[in-house]
Amino acid sequence: MRPLTIIYWTRVLLGIVAASICTLLSAPQSGFNIFNGVTMALLVYIITYYVYKKLFVTKVEKPTKIFSTGVGAYFLSWIMTWALLYTILYKTT
Repeated sequence: MRPLTIIYWTRVLLGIVAASICTLLSAPQSGFNIFNGVTMALLVYIITYYVYKKLFVTKVEKPTKIFSTGVGAYFLSWIMTWALLYTILYKTT
C-alpha cells in the first residue's frame, strides 16, 4: 500500500479508538464533557502527525500531505463513534 493510504486508514481506526476512550471516560457521573473529548481527539491527531512524520517524510511527495491526509475521516469517525457508543452505553433504558 502507498504511505498516504496507510496514513488515511490508520487515522480512521485511531478516530474509532479515541472515541471509544472518550466514551469510557464520559460516564454520566464523571466530569468529562465535549470539550475534554475534543481536546483528546486533537491530542491523538497531533501525536499521530509527529509519528507519521518520522515514518513517512521521505516516502511522500509533499510533507504537508502527512498532516492533511485523513483529517476529515478521522474527526468524522471519532464523532460518529463517540455518539453511537455513548448512546448505546449510557442512554438506553
